[in-house]
Amino acid sequence: MNNVSRRDFLRTSIGTAAALSVLPKRTSVGANDKVIIGVMGLGGRGTYLAEKFAQRSDAKVAWLCDPNARRFARAKEAVMEAQGGSPKTTQDFRNILDDKNVDVLINATPDHWHALGTIMACQAGKDVYVEKPMAHNIFEGRQMIAAARKYKRIIQVGMQTRSAPYMARARDYIRSGKIGDVYLVRVFNMMQHPFRQRSADQPVPDGFDYDMWCGPAAKLPYNPSRRWLNYWEYSCGPIPGDLVHQLDLARFLMGDPQYPQTVSHAGGICALNDGRTCPDTQIATYEYGKTTLMTESALWTPYMKKTPGSVRDSDGFPNWPFSSTKIEVCGTKGFVYVGRHGGGWQVHDSSSQISYSEFGRQADAEHQDNFLDCIRTRKPANANAEQGHYSVLLCHLANISYRVGNKKLEFDPKTESFADCPEANRLLKRKYRKPWVVPEKV
Repeated sequence: MNNVSRRDFLRTSIGTAAALSVLPKRTSVGANDKVIIGVMGLGGRGTYLAEKFAQRSDAKVAWLCDPNARRFARAKEAVMEAQGGSPKTTQDFRNILDDKNVDVLINATPDHWHALGTIMACQAGKDVYVEKPMAHNIFEGRQMIAAARKYKRIIQVGMQTRSAPYMARARDYIRSGKIGDVYLVRVFNMMQHPFRQRSADQPVPDGFDYDMWCGPAAKLPYNPSRRWLNYWEYSCGPIPGDLVHQLDLARFLMGDPQYPQTVSHAGGICALNDGRTCPDTQIATYEYGKTTLMTESALWTPYMKKTPGSVRDSDGFPNWPFSSTKIEVCGTKGFVYVGRHGGGWQVHDSSSQISYSEFGRQADAEHQDNFLDCIRTRKPANANAEQGHYSVLLCHLANISYRVGNKKLEFDPKTESFADCPEANRLLKRKYRKPWVVPEKV
């Protein structure tokens, strides 16, 4: 390479398919081989996934990565207790991609790193478990699909209830016609988030590679009081980051339609005007032919509660009227309440009497089972890149409607763009901070 080391070449050219095509490719995983895993992002969810995969007899966590070295200790301790041996640690995930023994990258980073981290892993021959919401914007989701197809990679998005047996039975019940024709589906995501007091910008702490953390996003001054979920630079928003679970399940129950014809948004920043740029109130309506999908979401509702863990994994049901994460499926003959992450489902007939009930359980283990099985069989995962894209697309559509003044927008599925709204089309993708650019051609 004309006296330029391979490592330097990758460091200066990273983000392009040409650079990544020289990375080592993974070999196939045999039926009795352990799947070797690297984990990118060691916040609460990333550390949880590292521990859970380390506990499995068919997997091994070999790498832990986070730009913040202060996060290594807790994650490393959890993995070592689960599997023995000491995983390697790094602040640069490209060291994981360079390791030819690694089969899988778990991407549990903030939203702004989901696409590029996943695409680069696919280009390096790794399969990917990426947390929801799958992509920061519509363009990135489509590029992730393209990378999975081109490099023949398995992608599993962390929308785990899609792997729950109780949810499949709810879908089959609804499709059987027992509740009649479904013309309305309502999705809820009501929470209580705090008003955040803003502190002054501060120097970056020792051991934190803040430039790497920002990656493709704008490098705002470091401020420990800034919650990344509340800012467009790094997030789809705190509501979409959780709501996408129920939106994915609503699509699942509806038969997985891909695109709505229209979207309209109401709401904005109503109660938590603390410097955030993402809304604290979002009411969105999507038209799928004769079926309407509606979402109701807010961050200031103390009386709405997520289903307690004690109920999710038990023979019990949520307090449906005050369940903050329920789905309501309205048919011409009946009505169904559905809970995510366990919680089960209940059918009410035309007399408002409960006519059928089924308890549920959380499906993290089943989702991980499905992912590792697909690594060996090369079958599409339950929450593959396509499903991840079409579900988070709904969040993007609502956000874009809000950002252009709560306009009703028509969406063209052929081009994945908006009809007659240039200002909305400018929000289909983002500006990137070099060299961390999501490529036009993966």
